[in-house]
Amino acid sequence: MEPAIRSVEDLEVFRRAYAVSLEIHKASLRFPSLEQHALADQIRRASKSICANLAEGFSRQRRSAVEYKRFILMAIGSADEMQVWLCYCRDLGYVEAAKADAWRAEYQTIARMLQGIYSSWSKRQSRSPTPDL
Repeated sequence: MEPAIRSVEDLEVFRRAYAVSLEIHKASLRFPSLEQHALADQIRRASKSICANLAEGFSRQRRSAVEYKRFILMAIGSADEMQVWLCYCRDLGYVEAAKADAWRAEYQTIARMLQGIYSSWSKRQSRSPTPDL
């Protein structure tokens, strides 16, 4: 039996997204000064938006499955966006290739996990006209 999910922090996908976001934030602080208000800022915001969208969606799930799914879709979009930004970081030499590729792989996993949550909620809605959330 799986433990009950009482808060967004109980979700493995949240914990993974939060951990990689912290790593990326710390690494981005070492980017050149000309990138601090450009690429570095962008990857900090995109990586954190996954966690923020999960948290906001989680808080709305009981009131609106549609809203919850919308926030999950935004989190998926940010996970996909991070994969592109990390290619820039790697190719510009701001992050070692091995580290950038490891982070990209983590975001691919996170996106798949989020897609699983989204699909699960879609199936739940299709089975019941008023899903028990």
